[in-house]
Amino acid sequence: MQAALYLRQSRDFTGEEHGVTRQREDSEALAKRRGWTVSVIHTDNDTSAAGKKRRPGFEALMTDIESGRITAVIAWSLDRLTRNARDRLRLLEVGKERGLILALVRGSDLDLSTPAGRLTADILGSVAQHEIDQKADRQRRAALQRSEMGKPPSGVRLTGYTPSGEVVEAEAIYIRQLFTRFAEGDSLRALAAWLREGGVPTRHGGPWHPSSVRSILLNPRYAGRAIYQGRTTGNPGNWEPMTDSATFDLVQARLADPRRKTQNGTDRRHLGSGLYLCATCEIPVRAWTGHRYCCPNGCFTRAQHNIDDLVTQLIYKRLSMPDLAELLPHEADESTQQLLEELAELRARVKTIAADYDAGLIDGQRYAIATDKARSQMATLQASLTRASNQGVQLLHADNPAEAFANAPLMLQRATLNALCEVKLHPVRRGPTRFDARSVEVVWRRGGSTEAPAPAQA
Repeated sequence: MQAALYLRQSRDFTGEEHGVTRQREDSEALAKRRGWTVSVIHTDNDTSAAGKKRRPGFEALMTDIESGRITAVIAWSLDRLTRNARDRLRLLEVGKERGLILALVRGSDLDLSTPAGRLTADILGSVAQHEIDQKADRQRRAALQRSEMGKPPSGVRLTGYTPSGEVVEAEAIYIRQLFTRFAEGDSLRALAAWLREGGVPTRHGGPWHPSSVRSILLNPRYAGRAIYQGRTTGNPGNWEPMTDSATFDLVQARLADPRRKTQNGTDRRHLGSGLYLCATCEIPVRAWTGHRYCCPNGCFTRAQHNIDDLVTQLIYKRLSMPDLAELLPHEADESTQQLLEELAELRARVKTIAADYDAGLIDGQRYAIATDKARSQMATLQASLTRASNQGVQLLHADNPAEAFANAPLMLQRATLNALCEVKLHPVRRGPTRFDARSVEVVWRRGGSTEAPAPAQA
């Protein structure tokens, strides 16, 4: 008897294949007791058999059965082999045609060439599916109850927390910094690089990527909000949050900003690109080849080095002054606070719409129209919130803000620059002339002034 082993494990979080290894050992022992020769082993590790997801190992197994290469299949249990009626029907039809014997480690042999064997396999599959569906219903109900009680979801633990919700401080220290730095203006790509360079492991031991940082920043559990099926319930969680609600909302506003070109964000490589303004036409300048800034309308093209050095010196000098308190914004500007309140009202409205739909007060069409409208308004508010929020202000609370600015990554320096001042560049004469500091106009947003350093050579 030429037999094939089929091994499948739905989830393998470590990638060490312990589950399929145990299945292989038990299946090989069964083949030895039967006196069968194992000619091929097909494996689908970390692969669910539910839904329509393609299973390469299962497809290869079906090809071997159809070609007559094998006459028996050994699996640990029937639900390892099939988890839906479509795949089960395929197996029964091919098994009938080829006279396949199906042997189960946790079960008896089934001769699919006989009506009784096919009926038994179909009944066992249906019973297994019924048990799986019941288990899923119980799990959903338990998950809903846990969210209503403010408990963390069961299952895989969240980075920074134990499964029961206690803080893992060695991980939490980095999670808190991710929210703070992103809210200040740092990028997903830069944050992922910072974690990699610091040797910080992910929960599974792999490297950090912008997408993994983004998934953390999107998770409302870090703001202490209970969730159910990936959405907030409106109930507070009974665990310690790692960021406050205002910061979390600002982070969501940045992530949802339509100006972000990709989910990984866009790192800038120049201090003033997109921030400095042309003093003539009042539009942001661009970085140009040869380390230059240019006005998109052609008003000027100027060397970056002296301009960036001057602006950096002025900000450093301003942050070193004793009246630094004047630069600190209010705990929450009125415009920002109003936007956050409107955003909270829209979230509550979406929750009410969902409750009305569940209660049968509105039909599916009205539910879709109402939720689409509310979510569109939320997206607009989030974009406005991004523009209104004063990013980069946490750096001003450092023990030595000037040194913190000097040592900060470029994206945080840009955010601090944007929070403190507006820089306008004036056209200058072409040719080898001395750099004129007066051609760089710095307007402080919250008062104070600094004198420009002595002009430097161009």
